[in-house]
This record gives sequence, C-alpha cells and structure tokens, in this order.
Amino acid sequence: MICSVEFLLLILGPAVLVSATPTPTTAPDLKNAAVLDRRTTCIFTAASAASASKTSCATIVLDNIAVPSGVTLDLTGLNSGTHVIFEGETTWGYEEWSGPLFSVSGENVAISGAPGHSLNANGALWWDGQGSNGGKTKPKFFAAHSLTGKSSITGLNVLNTPVQAFSVNSCTGLTISNVTIDNSAGDVDSLGHNTDGFDVGSSTDVTISGAVVKNQDDCLAINSGTGITFTGGACSGGHGLSIGSVGGRSDNNVSDITISSSTITNSANGVRIKTVSGATGSVSGVKYDNITLSSISTYGIVIEQDYENGSPTGIPTTGVPITDLTLSNIKGTVDSDATNIYILCGSGSCSDWTWSGVAVTGGKESTACENIPSGASC
Repeated sequence: MICSVEFLLLILGPAVLVSATPTPTTAPDLKNAAVLDRRTTCIFTAASAASASKTSCATIVLDNIAVPSGVTLDLTGLNSGTHVIFEGETTWGYEEWSGPLFSVSGENVAISGAPGHSLNANGALWWDGQGSNGGKTKPKFFAAHSLTGKSSITGLNVLNTPVQAFSVNSCTGLTISNVTIDNSAGDVDSLGHNTDGFDVGSSTDVTISGAVVKNQDDCLAINSGTGITFTGGACSGGHGLSIGSVGGRSDNNVSDITISSSTITNSANGVRIKTVSGATGSVSGVKYDNITLSSISTYGIVIEQDYENGSPTGIPTTGVPITDLTLSNIKGTVDSDATNIYILCGSGSCSDWTWSGVAVTGGKESTACENIPSGASC
C-alpha cells in the first residue's frame, strides 16, 4: 500500500485511521469487487499512488495532484461503483507524446469535481498553431473509454487541453453533465488547434448536457454510435456541432442522434454534417432542434459529402448516405462574408429530410449547392 498522505484509508462512522502500511490481514479482500467495503475513501496526492491503488477504494479523492510529464493519470479498470472526485488544481507536466493525460474505464463509475477544482492541462506549452496536424506531438486529454452501466462525468472544469479534450469511445449508458472546457487562451495568435470538445465514437446511449465549450475545433463531433444526445450546450470559438467526419474508421455508422437547445457563437460553423470523400457508412435519424447561431464566420449550416481533412474536394461521393435528417428551429445570423447554408450531396445519397423553422440570415446564399433533398433549401 502507499505510505503517508499519498494513501489514507478512512473507515467512516467512528473515526478510525487504518495504518498507511497495513498487513495483508487488514487490507480489504479485492478478489471480488462485491466484497469491497463501500465506505472506503482513499485520498491521493500523487498520480502514481492513485494509479497503483485505484482498486482498493470505493471513493478516490485526487487532491491537488501534479501529474509528471509523459504520464497518464491511469484510472482504467476501476471497480464497479467507484466514485472519483477531483479536489484543488490538477496539473500535467510538459512532454511531447500522444497521451492521454487522463484515462478511466469501468462500470457504474462516477467522476466529479469538488467546488473550486480545476483540471489544467497546460496546453499553452504545446500550442503551436498546428494541433494534431504537425509541429509538436501533443497529448490528447481525457480518454473516457469503456464506461458502462450508469457511469457519469459531472461538473468538471477543464482548462487548456493540448489538442482534443474528451474522447468518448466504446461507452454505454454514460451521462456527461455540466462540464466546462475552456481553451479560449488558445485563441491568442491562433495557437490552439484541433481542440475538439467531445469526440464520440462506437458508443450507445450517451447523453451530454449543460456543456460549456470554448475551443478551436468541433464543439461536438459524433463519428459513430447510436442513441447519442447533446442538449443545453454553449459552444464558442470552434467549428460547431458536428456529425462526423463519418467514414474511414472501423465503425462508420451514426444513428438516432438528438442535438438540441444549444447556442453556437463566434464559431466557423454552426450545424455541420461531414462525410468522408470516397468512404462508406451511414448517417440516419439525426435531429437538430432549437439551435441558435450568432457570429458564424464560414457556414451557418453546412452538409457535405466531400470531406477531407482541411481540404474538401468539392465533388460529393455517395458511400455515406444521409437519411432521415430533421432540422427544426435553427435560427440566427452569420457574418456578412459567410454563407448561410451550404449543401453538397451526391446523386440520391441524401433523402427523407424534414426542415422547419430554419432561418439563417446575414450572409451570402450559396450558388454551389448540389442535389438538395426535397424539404431542404440552400
């Protein structure tokens, strides 16, 4: 076990402090998670201690931890029902590597932040304007992978991620609520890049609510998955609320998506769907509802089937059809030199669209739209 304040085993009820270096007979039996004493709280002040003893605790308190450079704060494989609480300021040291800086997995896991906490990834040490496209090798921030059951991530305050913030992958039944991601410092000299808020892939029944995202890329990007909801969000500085890019991965199907009651301000795009040129897959059952746009610099609504990273081809392909798409109450303004709506579909690959209450104004009307489905307009 871990010595000193790096690992405190507290048994609630009568105040009993168990030895910091207990004998095997006093340590909990962890062969079966069901026998874990649900009153066990562990307070850690070092990342290595937390990672080493994570399965000895029902509640893990991370108290002002400074994670060394090149190290993942590794809380994967937690026991079912574990609660992780961040207290004070958690920081990460600088090193060029791919990360992630924090990783967690388990069933019925709850992750939350205490009042006044912050997770400061010190992204300015990596920012060079190139993001994940070149320059320094930058670590991704939070790998929320294989969280199942009724797992939750609640009330985290995240600052300055080097590149992408949350990677949500292979999750089922996960709820993410009231998370703030503030990468606005990366706006200075356009140094922040590819700082996606939430990238979702291969997941089912995930809800993200009340998120505040200030960044330089997609606020939300759903690359694959089903039963995904994003609601009550406030996005600024980035590339909008996106489906995709879809295609070119092992899982290329997106279905049953609701993105609602959110605002997008000071961003390149508002509502965005992008499928990869020449790829195969599907996008179906996507609904955007009650989205308010303001100060959009490129496209208010953009749906394109020609996507290539940073350089769309201009020629749509049909391998990833976009069907059963609903846009309702999408309103707001774009900049005068921006385009209100741009639709570029392949022949027959966009169908069964329903649009109502769509009113995006202030910019130009596109003359380059192709194969606009009945019910939509460009």
